[in-house]
Amino acid sequence: MNSIFKIAAIVSATSICASLPFAQEIPARAGTIAAENSGALAAPKKEVDKVDIAKKLANPIANMISVPLQYQFSRGVGKNQGGSEQTLLFQPVAPFDLGGGDTFIVRPIVAGVREVSVQNAAGQSFSGYGIASVTLESFYAPNTNSSWIWGVGPYAVSPSGNSGKFGSQQTGAGVTGVVLNRDGAWTYGLLGYQSWSVGGNPTFGTQNNLYGQPFLAYTTKDAWTYSANMEAQYNYDARRTSNPLYVGASKLAILDGIPFSFSAGPMYYVSNTPGGPSGWGARATATLVILK
Repeated sequence: MNSIFKIAAIVSATSICASLPFAQEIPARAGTIAAENSGALAAPKKEVDKVDIAKKLANPIANMISVPLQYQFSRGVGKNQGGSEQTLLFQPVAPFDLGGGDTFIVRPIVAGVREVSVQNAAGQSFSGYGIASVTLESFYAPNTNSSWIWGVGPYAVSPSGNSGKFGSQQTGAGVTGVVLNRDGAWTYGLLGYQSWSVGGNPTFGTQNNLYGQPFLAYTTKDAWTYSANMEAQYNYDARRTSNPLYVGASKLAILDGIPFSFSAGPMYYVSNTPGGPSGWGARATATLVILK
């Protein structure tokens, strides 16, 4: 009997000792779960660098996905310069990493146009809307290990069923290029393309164009960017240049963790092609940035 009592005592003592650390672990683990649920142990979110993103938006070949939607109002359109034109450009920027710091940037541009009281060469007035063109710009941008960077690639433009009331009915192909410098708060450079007509109806204008866009931008520590550019397009057949000058300001903000930029400013046509926009206009752009 004594042996039986001894065995029972040993088993009871062992059970009590084993239960002590387990009993202590329960409230500790419960506290850990509560902390996890409250977010106290969650890794802190990485702060978004608004200034860096704002500078990249001023760089047309930055390694960053952006989706701009640009609205532009122009006046003085038509033979009697009594019409107006509203343009909506959808121009997403998609970079592809080639390794070693090299990138390939693709920028498709879809232009929708609305014209009001635009008089043609025959004196007839037109109002309506449609798709003007679909353009594809691309740049191979090698890693230069310098503040100076450049890019070059094929260029193509399609009339996309354009009736001729919103520009050329021709298809164009060519080459596009850009060179720029990132000097502290400043970003400046030149973007351009050379396009040749490869077919289509030349009645409403041709795609034999030379385009040059010098640009300058200054970004503040508060993610404000002040910019200016001039978009000169010379048509070899008309021998005329359309040359709007734009000056504007943009602000980058973070909305629910998503970078978003809005810009606006006036523009003035220093020169214009026959029937094209003239005088003063305005432009506004909303840009969504998608971080990788």
